[in-house]
Amino acid sequence: MSNKNLAAKNNGYMTLADVNIGDMIAEELDGLEVSFEKIKIPSAGSTFFEIEDENGESAGVAEFSGVIVYQHPLHCYYKTKYTGGNNPPDCGSFDGVNGIGDPGGLCKRCPYNEFGSAENGAKACKNRRRIYVLREGELFPLLLSLPTGSLKEFTKYLKRLLSKGKKSNMVVTSFSLKKATNAGGVTYSQAHFAVSRDLSNDEQTLIGKLTEQIKALSGKVGFETDNEPISVDPETGEVIEPLSGDSDV
Repeated sequence: MSNKNLAAKNNGYMTLADVNIGDMIAEELDGLEVSFEKIKIPSAGSTFFEIEDENGESAGVAEFSGVIVYQHPLHCYYKTKYTGGNNPPDCGSFDGVNGIGDPGGLCKRCPYNEFGSAENGAKACKNRRRIYVLREGELFPLLLSLPTGSLKEFTKYLKRLLSKGKKSNMVVTSFSLKKATNAGGVTYSQAHFAVSRDLSNDEQTLIGKLTEQIKALSGKVGFETDNEPISVDPETGEVIEPLSGDSDV
């Protein structure tokens, strides 16, 4: 690690001072599609995330840490099974409340957002959680698309934070994977979360500003083009993860 990168890491998130992500994107990505490098959760129970480095080389990472600068629901519904390409869903939602497209409308009233609307008791509308993670010494967040099988663990983590009067963008979170097996005998990779450290007051101020910038940009990021439904055990209601893994744009 260079002296410059080492100094940035040791300064924690103070490197965000005087940084405006919106301005950086406007200058460097003018006319290009807004996108974020992705952290991928593998299929079939692997305990290593896949993260690309600055040279675009993918590597397995057992654990990493960063601040959750912003996170939100992501719902996607496809009328027909996804077969490849970058086709947007027939209906989608960035807030889990209002669907845009066909059929559109309130997600909580949509028949496709009900268990049993797809094969094996699954939802025809795929529910995920997008998490924008900023690692120390970096200026641009990575994007983690959290699959259905990890949503319960993430919800428990957020509740633990809230019980201490903290939000997810007030701490550095440690991310890891564990091998899980559902009642149907299917093995999948489940994300787990823990607090690595609290942010200082100065860091919280800078992260708060970045949160607003990422929130404004998040609606411009396309949907994951993967409509393979999550299966649910009809007797226990337990999630059965697909074996093909995630397919992100």
